[in-house]
Amino acid sequence: MKSVDDYLAAERDSFEADLCELLRIPSVSADSHHRPDMQQAAEWVANQFRGLNLATEVISTSGHPIVYAESPPVPGQPTVLVYGHYDVQPPDPLDQWISPPFEPTVRDGNVYARGATDDKGQMLTHVKSAEAWLKTVGKLPIQLKFLIEGEEEVSSQSLNAWLPKNAEKLACDVVVISDTSQFAPGQPAITYGLRGIAYYELRLTGPKQDLHSGTFGGSVMNPAIALARLLSALIDDEGRILIPGFYDDVVPLTQEEREQFAQLNFDEARFMRQLGVSDLHGEAGYTTLERRWARPTFDVNGLTSGYQGEGAKTVLPAKASAKFSFRLVPKQQPEKITAALEAYLKQRCPPGIELELIDMHGAPGVVVPLDSPYVAAARSAIEHGFGIAPVMIREGGSIPIVNMFREVLGVDTLLLGWGLDDDNTHSPNEKFCLADFHRGIKSSAKLWETLAVK
Repeated sequence: MKSVDDYLAAERDSFEADLCELLRIPSVSADSHHRPDMQQAAEWVANQFRGLNLATEVISTSGHPIVYAESPPVPGQPTVLVYGHYDVQPPDPLDQWISPPFEPTVRDGNVYARGATDDKGQMLTHVKSAEAWLKTVGKLPIQLKFLIEGEEEVSSQSLNAWLPKNAEKLACDVVVISDTSQFAPGQPAITYGLRGIAYYELRLTGPKQDLHSGTFGGSVMNPAIALARLLSALIDDEGRILIPGFYDDVVPLTQEEREQFAQLNFDEARFMRQLGVSDLHGEAGYTTLERRWARPTFDVNGLTSGYQGEGAKTVLPAKASAKFSFRLVPKQQPEKITAALEAYLKQRCPPGIELELIDMHGAPGVVVPLDSPYVAAARSAIEHGFGIAPVMIREGGSIPIVNMFREVLGVDTLLLGWGLDDDNTHSPNEKFCLADFHRGIKSSAKLWETLAVK
């Protein structure tokens, strides 16, 4: 392992140069104008694997290419599937970037660019760790398979169709993903649980057209008012969701988990300053970390109705709509939530209003057993890379591919995040700490050794 670590130290500058080269490619999957850039990014990733003499494929899809590569099997040793994505979010709003989003710029030890931490930088740590083994030892201690897609930011439709048909090709013992964050600066973490999601659009229609609120107000039900009432009926003042049966399948936190969360060095005052809020809110009876990581929640994501232009217009709108979501915890099923939600809303929909509920997407939550030997190996590897043992955390967001890996391949996923929660993912001035980039590579290289059966 010393020769591997020495290689990592010697190649720091070249690794950063490669990262910046990848970050310059504007691989925005949501924008059709960037299709050539998507192809370029896929080929760039594939060329990294080809340079290591890995068996490599660039797989065409109806959307953006999937890049697959694998090293030779190692008899008696496990196989690890590394997942990542080369596509990025749109960089808008451009005027809020300090430096251009696709011109990587280093400031205060961070590289600023769209995709720096989500997910090009984090994904590349595993490519470079494999390089270190192959360039020094000449082989990896285990078999690695790499699955790098180009549609993660737009729901992974091509991968969702391709993966079940290629389960045998992807057969492995565990999946590794780095697309999450550390707990805090200098405190790495293993994310052992993710919340799921159920996302909807609610459309309400009243009169056939917008009406004059003076002439018709008071005689026709206003869809915007109906929408406000229906949304407020979904949650009470204590943060508890009011849909009948919503909590039936919720697995409560264990006392051990609650004590573990309480021991983490979480500063609520700093958290509020970071978010720019004067107070925190959520389900009564739970701490902020418990509510963020391990309790179901309801949020309105967007509202549309009536006149939105400059000045006043006395209109009674014909339509109103909202996009909203529930974050779900393990055992809650999106399909069951959808059925209960629709019945609940229809029961409360006022006369004169037509209701349409659109189920946009959903995914259940997931938890990895803490006593897994793969978790133990990751703990050791991260301590080697970062110089401090990781803490065990959950994550409030959703990574639907984790559920698919469990359903199709029958394996758990190690979520090893090298980023930070202030990296501005999906926002202007996205960044990635270069020291953590290198610590992530070192941890990844050690992981391949610690996962090998002695």
